[in-house]
Amino acid sequence: MCNYSKKVAHHATSHPHKPPREDFKMFSRRHFLTTAATAGLAATFPGHGHADTAWPTRPVRLIVPYAAGGGTDFFARLAGTAMSATLGQQIVVENRPGAGTNIGAEAAAKAEADGYTFLLGDTSTYASNRALYQKLAYDAHKDLAPVTLTGRFALVLMVNTDKLNVGSVKELIETARKTPGAIDYASAGVGSPFHLAAELFAQDAGLKINHVPYKGAGPALQDLASGQIGMMFVDFATARGQLNLKGLKAIAVCSPKEFYGLPGVPPVAADIPGYEAWAWQGFSAPVKTAPDIIAKFREAYLKAVNDPDNRQKIIAAGIDPLQSTPQEMAQYIAEETAKWEKVIRTAGIRMD
Repeated sequence: MCNYSKKVAHHATSHPHKPPREDFKMFSRRHFLTTAATAGLAATFPGHGHADTAWPTRPVRLIVPYAAGGGTDFFARLAGTAMSATLGQQIVVENRPGAGTNIGAEAAAKAEADGYTFLLGDTSTYASNRALYQKLAYDAHKDLAPVTLTGRFALVLMVNTDKLNVGSVKELIETARKTPGAIDYASAGVGSPFHLAAELFAQDAGLKINHVPYKGAGPALQDLASGQIGMMFVDFATARGQLNLKGLKAIAVCSPKEFYGLPGVPPVAADIPGYEAWAWQGFSAPVKTAPDIIAKFREAYLKAVNDPDNRQKIIAAGIDPLQSTPQEMAQYIAEETAKWEKVIRTAGIRMD
């Protein structure tokens, strides 16, 4: 069992009304998988000895498995610019969207392990795609070396009270139990973190609710706002611009305790003990990338994310900045993989 959990600064739980503190190291769940369960992941970052101390001598490619303009892309470009100044070489963001991050992840996994390719993957890349897709061209647990967790996106349960007349999780559960299968919920797509958060909610509460997938959070929110659909889970960064619209209400957050961005909005866990869901992201590299290159890349990230101006911009975008060791990231990936694979298999979700 790692002892790092004792050092965690609980900005989102001990200080629910405040943004992340400057001394924030990384968040932790209340428990971890056994050493045996994480041993495979911990072995995913052996290197090829030591790298050239002059690294980098040319631009470094950072693959983002999403289109330009989204939260992950924003984070990559902000952090990448600051890291470029530290490393003395430009970090070039390369957008490789598609197939639930699999296109970008495959490109990173199959790249040369020479220290000039990194990936900013997320929950799907590292934790859920292995259960969602029968055939993957990469194995996140074997082909990618963890570097550091970088951020998490708080998820919010929103309802249109004109379409679904509930004002709390308790009322939602009561309504869903009275009319099983009558409530529809939107998501940004099959297998997305929003979809999985809703499935976890339904499974934990013993509910039958109907999934209506959309091609992205934008169209789903439009139909939620217009009253075409009654509820959805969505990240706070996307949701906050809609919260002033008539009929839309955030009735709960998916963090274990109150989220600083929505003071007064209770957690789902207040009615479903133990419920917790985040969308999160982190850096990785091709598996045989030298450990000292990974360490230098991580150190440049730590400097970037702990710069007060950069940190405030990240927080203002609705992202909780994170940092971890490669081993801590591997352990978190193992835990999240086990959690979401159980949800996916129970729900019978398949992408191919």
